[in-house]
Amino acid sequence: MVTIEQHVWGMTPEGEAIILYTMRNDKGAEVKISNFGAAIVSVTMPDREGRMADVVLGYKHPEGYFFDGAASGKSVGRCANRIASGRMTIEGKEYSLEVNNGPNHLHGGPTGFANRLWQGETTGDGVVFTRTSPDGEEDYPGTLTARIAYAWDDDCCLTVLLEAACDAPTIVNLTNHSYWNLAGENAGSVLGHELRLHASRWLPTDETLLPTGDLAGVARTPVDFRTSKPLGRDIRADFPALRYGKGYDNCWAVDDWRADEETTVAELYDPKSGRRLSVRSTQPGVQVYTGNWLAGSPLSKSGRPYADYDGVAIECQGFPDAPNRPDFPSAELRPGEAYRRTIRFRFDVR
Repeated sequence: MVTIEQHVWGMTPEGEAIILYTMRNDKGAEVKISNFGAAIVSVTMPDREGRMADVVLGYKHPEGYFFDGAASGKSVGRCANRIASGRMTIEGKEYSLEVNNGPNHLHGGPTGFANRLWQGETTGDGVVFTRTSPDGEEDYPGTLTARIAYAWDDDCCLTVLLEAACDAPTIVNLTNHSYWNLAGENAGSVLGHELRLHASRWLPTDETLLPTGDLAGVARTPVDFRTSKPLGRDIRADFPALRYGKGYDNCWAVDDWRADEETTVAELYDPKSGRRLSVRSTQPGVQVYTGNWLAGSPLSKSGRPYADYDGVAIECQGFPDAPNRPDFPSAELRPGEAYRRTIRFRFDVR
């Protein structure tokens, strides 16, 4: 049986309360989430010896989450990932969004959904966050009502349900931006973690990490994770995508994806602790980011500076720059349509 507690964790600069919710199952494993950024703050899991550790990166103080460049643990939107030159056209009308990542728009803009306070409400097995994004927020058209529900169970499965509705045609691509370190958030590099992806194709990019529009096979390249391998095995390979991002920061097309059907996406394993994270989703793509620029982030929960590659994000989402790529799964949402996506993070040991 899952129990849920809540308390005031801090205050925003505007004087609003930041609430921290703790969901604990009958195994003693727990998930903490915050209404600031609808963020996953911690996930505490046993290793193969039963020793508990927090396996998601985060910060010592709630203030660390204010406009952190890493968007650690947060829900990002309206549109996760990159939009070329911050420009998009919806039903013949062109919109210009703020450029905040080199020449491109990233994760919904400088504030986006990640740096806003959400309304939280507890349910029987989790917490639901909602917010209304008004027409013109971050220059996106239409009023969008977003709902993110977190549910935790006794099998150590964290389900994230992402929903949205709008009153005018707009763009939506929501995901969670947690960084995982299955050895513990204070354990250092994740390059020894082993990753397997259910993906035989990926999206090559230009030097700004924007997709070229192609879908390429992964065979005989450093981006082939069809068989589990350490994240660090090929990360220094002489390969354009790895040079552009200083590591992995790429999107893969999920094999066997069908709209609204849940499928296997990824498996992350730490050989030292035995902890394993299995990911399933209804999203067509998965962006894997090996924390290539984590250095300089706010102090960790353990009070030490994070270094590059201390965590890996596995972001189930739509394809980057989908608003400008008609061949990609559409990111458009129209009035009367329901946006509904699911991500499941299941934890165990072996």
